Amino acid sequence: MTVQQADPLELPEHMEPDNPLWRYALAQWQDPQVAEACLELQSEGWSVSRILCAGWLATQGQSFSGVEDAKVTEWRSRVTGCLRSARKSVPRANDHGVELRDTLARAELLAEQLELALAWQTLKESEAERGIMQESGTIIGQNLVAAAPSDNIPTRVKPHLELLASRLAGQTTRGGPSCS
Repeated sequence: MTVQQADPLELPEHMEPDNPLWRYALAQWQDPQVAEACLELQSEGWSVSRILCAGWLATQGQSFSGVEDAKVTEWRSRVTGCLRSARKSVPRANDHGVELRDTLARAELLAEQLELALAWQTLKESEAERGIMQESGTIIGQNLVAAAPSDNIPTRVKPHLELLASRLAGQTTRGGPSCS
């Protein structure tokens, strides 16, 4: 059986894997509630990278349009998503797969870092084009809605969005912006 190989992706020469967006993502992931909400949304088809971009932009007072560079989406589908799928395919209950599963998890994290580096490059290049600075608390809900995989946001995910709206933009009180 012959398997057709995909052409390698072309990455920009000067990427910044350790950038403010990556550091924001690492800091947010330390909050167990944020991590849990992101993973719940991921199971509903959301991209955690898009969620984190939406949150980071809100902290900068900037809108997230939901439009991403093709390099970001192609990397997500061809690399990050494939590694995640491979990791999830390895059984947890089998001791023989532990090392492979751990290796795939580390590779997935590196792929996510490069995905965010690609996103960062796009955000950095378009920074001058962004509009008026807004309060992070007022824009986070809009940004999260823009990060949704579709225009139809199911009611069951709204509690996760409300939690993320209060946590990602640095708010600690309930009753933050609405994500409806």
